[in-house]
Amino acid sequence: MSYYFTNEPGKKPNRKKISFRFLGNLETFVSDDGVFSKSTLDFGSRVLLETIINIPLNGKLLDLGCGLGYMGIMLKKYQPLLNVTMSDVNETATALAKENSELYHQDNTVVMSDGFENIKEMFDCIICNPPIRTGKNNIYRLLTDAINHLNENGVMYIVIRKQQGAASAINYLNSIAETEVINKKNGYWIICVRLKENK
Repeated sequence: MSYYFTNEPGKKPNRKKISFRFLGNLETFVSDDGVFSKSTLDFGSRVLLETIINIPLNGKLLDLGCGLGYMGIMLKKYQPLLNVTMSDVNETATALAKENSELYHQDNTVVMSDGFENIKEMFDCIICNPPIRTGKNNIYRLLTDAINHLNENGVMYIVIRKQQGAASAINYLNSIAETEVINKKNGYWIICVRLKENK
């Protein structure tokens, strides 16, 4: 069995266009089998996007675990001055993220990377809908690595369902960063994480 959070090289393409409404606009993306949320924008990512879409974001943004590129592309559409990088461990996902960036006439950087394995640069903002099924230890390591890739005054926004460990993730993140829940909707918590100020 294959999972969207692993790589499956050599998979036969099954490209198709999907459409959904976001903020009243009809959006169209190219999708394929073997990627997260292949049929539409998933609810968790939608809540995260709706929460931060009007928060002014500046500089370099990383969509970590981008899937086919929903979040990074939508943020770039509404905040076109952002310098967007998208990464995923899944080869199909990164190919789709590139294809969908072109569909939206965006020059986003797309990197195939297991976490931060192939990402060395720093970012002003990181967004992530973490792959909870990979387990708590993997998720916490991924989020710690993300915090370590934030520039000074950088911020990370993540979405985690309450029933999938949002409260314990917040407790962990609070030990290494300034952490705040900025929205809750239907069991999905949007969490804002900032570097702790040096005293």
